[in-house]
Amino acid sequence: MSGGPMSGGLPHGQSGGRPGDSPERRDGADGRPWPSLREAFAVWAKIALLSFGGPAGQIAVMHRILVEEKRWLGEARFLHALNFCMLLPGPEAQQLATYTGWLMHGIRGGLVAGLLFVLPGALAIMALSAVYALYGDVGAVAALFFGLKAAVLAIVVQAVVRIGRRALRNRAMVALAAASFVAIFFFDAPFPLIVLAAAAVGFLGARSGSPVFAGGGHGDAAETAAGAATILGDAPPARGPAQRRRLFLTAALLLVLWLGPVGILWAVLGGSHVFAEIAFFFSKMAVVTFGGAYAVLAWVAQAGVETYGWLRPGEMLDGLGMAETTPGPLIMVTQFVGFMAAFRESGPLAALPAGVLGGALTTWVTFAPCFLWIFLGAPYVERLRENRALSAALAAITAAVVGVILNLALWFALHTIFGTVVRFEARGLSVAVPQVDTLNPWALGLAAAALIAAFGFRLGAVPLLAGAAAAGLVLEAAGAV
Repeated sequence: MSGGPMSGGLPHGQSGGRPGDSPERRDGADGRPWPSLREAFAVWAKIALLSFGGPAGQIAVMHRILVEEKRWLGEARFLHALNFCMLLPGPEAQQLATYTGWLMHGIRGGLVAGLLFVLPGALAIMALSAVYALYGDVGAVAALFFGLKAAVLAIVVQAVVRIGRRALRNRAMVALAAASFVAIFFFDAPFPLIVLAAAAVGFLGARSGSPVFAGGGHGDAAETAAGAATILGDAPPARGPAQRRRLFLTAALLLVLWLGPVGILWAVLGGSHVFAEIAFFFSKMAVVTFGGAYAVLAWVAQAGVETYGWLRPGEMLDGLGMAETTPGPLIMVTQFVGFMAAFRESGPLAALPAGVLGGALTTWVTFAPCFLWIFLGAPYVERLRENRALSAALAAITAAVVGVILNLALWFALHTIFGTVVRFEARGLSVAVPQVDTLNPWALGLAAAALIAAFGFRLGAVPLLAGAAAAGLVLEAAGAV
């Protein structure tokens, strides 16, 4: 590439530092001026406010703005970053924003991009959680969420189909999905155990040379060449000792800021206090949330309802409706869970301030690790990306996640359509069984209509949610619910 904008493997006008690490860095690989952090702030704020529609929609928004409009990075480099984030626990869209922010402006850029991606949704769901907790029993509010549940159920079923088409590419992957569904639905197997077992199967399968676990490529030569016409270009980020040391120290600080409050709450309040339970449970969740939000929601819902008693059976769907209709990561539904838990077990605090603290604590322990994974792993991203065994482990986890999401869809369906669901346990079995006489025909009809609208008419998430919410209000006005 001699003579071009990437002469010597470094962007034109650079002294060899990574983006954001040197004030001398002025021009990108394509000769355009390097955007300032203030300019990047405006871009990330725009992405955050447009990030509706779950991970697929959020990634599409980032691709349109970062790759097509701004040309900060090329197609291949965008996919490389996404594949790296898919290897990590946590919301891949938020981590993709953090990683791209780091590529452009170093640690400060990563923090700006990642925090802005979360902020609008966090504020919106905090406000909606307060309204729900204070006024959720009011007829109009209850009817609104009654309608939203049907739409959310359809959206979850869509996720099963969408992820299944991509992940279940051979019989081995179908078998993994089936095994994970049986394990979690019929035997109540812990979600972390399913993730670890699937990862082990994929990793060992790839190491054995089995073709069913072989990973795919990450873009072609044409895509890679096109990257030279972007600001970042094609050269990998510098990974000198100074950069690695800075990232390591940042990661160590994040680890302390993440686990420090968890340990303090546990030591001061005791393990049975609601704040300690929130901190510990969602910290554990943050380590095993492979495969996106839908993968872990069944575990969160069942733990929140059956293990801790934080939520009533249908309330997880209400929270998911909030997350689906607000910008930001879908996993932000966990903030609703933490809010309701602390609101109902406020102790000496007033209920509303306790709920706000519980929601904020949940968001902190859920997302602080996301920055930790990026800053700790970023210097080694190319090595991880080329590791076939790790790619196979991710593919196996994604296949198992299909079974977990199918369980989530069925769990939601039972609690949407039936008024009472009990758990049958015998000889190792642990199965959710509905009371047939508690079937709600209006809920069944609305759920069927939402599924027809989603699959038959291909209605998008936003109009589907709006239509279902309106239907709930109409049914309430007619005295049906």
